[in-house]
Amino acid sequence: MSQIYLEHAATDRAAHIWRYTTWEKAHPTGKVDDFPSSTSPKISISQIDGNPAPSGVSIGEASTSDLERLGHDLDFDDGTAAPTFIAALADSVSILTIEDKTKLESPLLIKIETTGDICSIRLLIDIGDQVEGEIITLIEGNANWTGILREGRYGQNSIVNDVVTQITGQRLLRCDSLTLGRDAQIKAGTVNASSSQAKIDIRHWLPEPGSSLKVNGSILSSEDNKVDSHIEISHTGRETYSRLEWHSACGGKSNTTGTGMLRIDAGAKGADAGQLFHNLLLSERATANSIPELEVLESEVVGCGHGTANGPIDEQQLFYLSTRGFDEEQARSALIAAFLNAPLSDMGSQELHGYLIQRIENHLKTI
Repeated sequence: MSQIYLEHAATDRAAHIWRYTTWEKAHPTGKVDDFPSSTSPKISISQIDGNPAPSGVSIGEASTSDLERLGHDLDFDDGTAAPTFIAALADSVSILTIEDKTKLESPLLIKIETTGDICSIRLLIDIGDQVEGEIITLIEGNANWTGILREGRYGQNSIVNDVVTQITGQRLLRCDSLTLGRDAQIKAGTVNASSSQAKIDIRHWLPEPGSSLKVNGSILSSEDNKVDSHIEISHTGRETYSRLEWHSACGGKSNTTGTGMLRIDAGAKGADAGQLFHNLLLSERATANSIPELEVLESEVVGCGHGTANGPIDEQQLFYLSTRGFDEEQARSALIAAFLNAPLSDMGSQELHGYLIQRIENHLKTI
């Protein structure tokens, strides 16, 4: 894998994925031909209430056959350097398995506790057919730089809400490459707050008929943080559906970037895709960039649209809340929370939503 990485280590700054955060800045040492030593994080799995994971759910070390079955070729076009680097850096490969027809009564919590200076993990996701439930992957710990690569599949007719959240000050490089099975209904959420620097590259593949995907992001940045998110959704199957909604609240001197690419290949008849980026600027020094893109090679589609909107907090809304007894700080926090809550509320159940809100609330005061 290290040789594959070196073949892609030189990146093109003109590509959208590297335009705002270069590979040199995302790399843990800044030297793209460097392979530093890395520790492996501690992984635990339970239900969100602390009870053990139910039967049909397990996490362990992946076998060679698991990797052949679930691992992707990691050809991310201009972004191939990042996932191949994490794969080369990780000491081992872990696998989350949820067996066919498993019904999760409570959200599943996967804790990834990072340690050391540089920490990396490659995690295979194997969600069987007709699985129903919710998964939260929580990245926490004290590593200065964390790389996480998630690959795998959601089985046929599965109904799954899959949320990844990081609410720490560490640097993060995250790459996802996940495939939806026939008639799968997936909600994929990202919650990020106070990362000093985060480079997020999410890829979803819809090769089978009838699959449906919603990708939601809720990003909170402050001080001089940088959060750069790239999301690609590829429709190759017939009658597939996707929606991307990404909200970023930017305070201090922070910067967020959101790049969305929706691809509808020739033959993906009846596909329906759309994306929308919202950026809330909380200070005059904060900046946000949104680049929604479309690539449509099929004429018989239901629809394919995109949009973006930037703006400060609405002064009229602040005034209204002040007439209802809110002081300025309370009103401001309430409006930021409402802005971030829009995608959060669509990520899953009330139980999952409450957990995410609780995790992010403490960071509102830093904006």
